[in-house]
This record gives sequence, C-alpha cells and structure tokens, in this order.
Amino acid sequence: MKEKRNIIIGGAIIRIISVLSVLYGNPKNMGICVACFIRDIADSLGLHRTEIVQYIRPEIIGMVLCSFILALGSREFKSRGGSSPFIRFYLGFIVIIGALMFLGCPTRMVLRLAGGDLNALFGIGGFVVGILIGIVCLRKGFSLKRSYKQTKLEGFLFPAINIVLFIMLISSSALLLFSKEGPGSQHAPAFIALTIGLAVGVICQKTRLCMVSGFRDLILFKDYYFLLGFLAMLVAAFIGNLTFGFFTPGFTDQPVAHTDGLWNFLGMVLAEWGSVLLGGCPMRQLILSGEGNIDSVITIFGMLVGAAFCHNFQLASSSKGPTSNSQIAVIVCFFILGIISYYSCKADKDIKNKLKVDVSIG
Repeated sequence: MKEKRNIIIGGAIIRIISVLSVLYGNPKNMGICVACFIRDIADSLGLHRTEIVQYIRPEIIGMVLCSFILALGSREFKSRGGSSPFIRFYLGFIVIIGALMFLGCPTRMVLRLAGGDLNALFGIGGFVVGILIGIVCLRKGFSLKRSYKQTKLEGFLFPAINIVLFIMLISSSALLLFSKEGPGSQHAPAFIALTIGLAVGVICQKTRLCMVSGFRDLILFKDYYFLLGFLAMLVAAFIGNLTFGFFTPGFTDQPVAHTDGLWNFLGMVLAEWGSVLLGGCPMRQLILSGEGNIDSVITIFGMLVGAAFCHNFQLASSSKGPTSNSQIAVIVCFFILGIISYYSCKADKDIKNKLKVDVSIG
C-alpha cells in the first residue's frame, strides 16, 4: 500500500512540476518531454540545423545526474551492458522517429491531453496499441539477451558527459547553438530547469516510474502499480493547467502539435512498440543510464542520432502536419521493427530447441 501511495504522489508531483516549468518559460503543453528535449540537445550540438529547436535542456541532465547520485548512495549503481547494443541503438532511433511524428514522448502525450489538446487522444490510442503489439512479441519469446558486468568507468562516463554539457550551457559556450525563436528559445532558467530535472529524477529513481510499464504490467501480470502513477500524472496535470489558465480544449491551434489523427496514432504505435522491446519509455532509459546501464546509454545515443536524422532529412512533423518523408520513414520503421521482433523471437526459440536437443543427447 505504501508503494502505491508513493507512486501516486510521485506521479502527481512530476506533473505539477511540469506545469510549473511552463510558468518558468518552457513551451506550453510540453513542460517536460524527453523526446523533444533530446531533439533540442542534438540541434544545440550541431547534429542538425533546425534553428527553432536548439538548446541544451538541463531537465535531461538533472534526471541522469540525480539517478547517478542516488544509485551510488544506495549502492544500486551497477555498470552493466552488452545486451544487443546495436539493436538497442536501432530501437532508440526508431522510437524517436515515432515520437517526432506524434511530436512528443508518452510524458508529453499526457501533458498535451491534460492541456486540452484533443489530438493526444489519437496518441493514447496508438500508445495502447503499440504496447499490445510489444506484449505479443514478449509472449512469443522476444529477448535482447543478457547484459554483462562492465568496469565502473563505463558507467561513470555518461553522467560525466552530462556535467560537461551543463557547464557548457551556463558558460554560453561558443560550441553550442541556441535558438532565438520557436520552442528552443522557450526555456526555464538553467538552474531552475536543472532542479526540476533533479526532482523528477528522485521520483523516477525511487518509484521506478515508467509510462510504458503501466499498461504492460497490467496486461501481463494484472499489476496496476505503474498505471496508478500514469493516472496520477494525468489528473495532476489537468488540475495544474486549469489552475494556471493553460487549459484550452480543442484540436486546432494547439502548441507544437498537428491535427492528422492517423499519423498521430501511428507515430505512437511505433514509439511504444519499440519502447516495450527496450524495456521502458525514454524517461525510464534516462534513469537507467544514470544507474550504470550502458545498454540504456546506447539507446539514448540512438535517440540522439535519430532526432538529428529526422530533422536533417525532414522526417519530423511540425504544426503543419507530417511530411511525406516522415510518413515513409514511419512505414519503413514498422517493417524494420517487425524484422527485429521476428528474428529476436526466432533466435530465442532456436536457442531453447538446441538446449533441449543437447539435454536429450546428454
């Protein structure tokens, strides 16, 4: 009962913080969006040159560093990796393509709906369907195989990179690019944003909160622990938006959103199918990366490169809607994801069959 209470309170606090971050300058109906923020970081580093989305988001840095510090303090830090690293990179790449078709990760999906953006309803439909497809793959034996113990240095490097990025941000390094208009120019002051990220990191690290796990565990194990956090987020964000006057219901004229229901739906199907195979949503991958999980670090780099690829080749949606390139990319990614799912399940069955043969011979 205590754990359920904690995740309800934690989920509510995250959403209240997200709404407050809009008051401090973050884009409306965004607050905290891991996919969008990774995209902004990619552009600030010059990996793509979309001038309206260039900024190093301290919220991301705060989540990673908080998870790292807490894991060290509780002796939960374990540097491990080697679980199908290149497939994980591809899955991270695919997840971000789906998220940028919808224009947000599951975290932002909840914020958009709570802010009155009814286009998010199509995203929620895709969110559930994507998880269901992923569950079918898990039941068929999908596996990315085991991870192995790594040196502590491996686990320390990603938090160290985040510290360097924050120093570059607050020193306004000439190596970084900064938006002068658009969503990238809308941000809370650096130290406030870092504090927001640290607070979210504490909650996510302690409760293991994950947007994908709520529906996955409900269906697989009849466990609604994570789902309580999801619902608490939605209710708290709705109340927060009403309180501060951010709630504007409708389909049109929503901030950083488009009205194409089909591609909103398909984008989230793609993102959530990939997230289930990865074992967690983008926010959960950030927390795991701080705990020494090198596989999650590889996933995040896949997202970073995927975000750059999206904007370099016009694969990301905008308020005008999806591009032709983005529609083709989503279809291609469904095909690739199907191949990865099939062969990962088939490989697992082949291994089990071989073991049965070996046992029978022995």
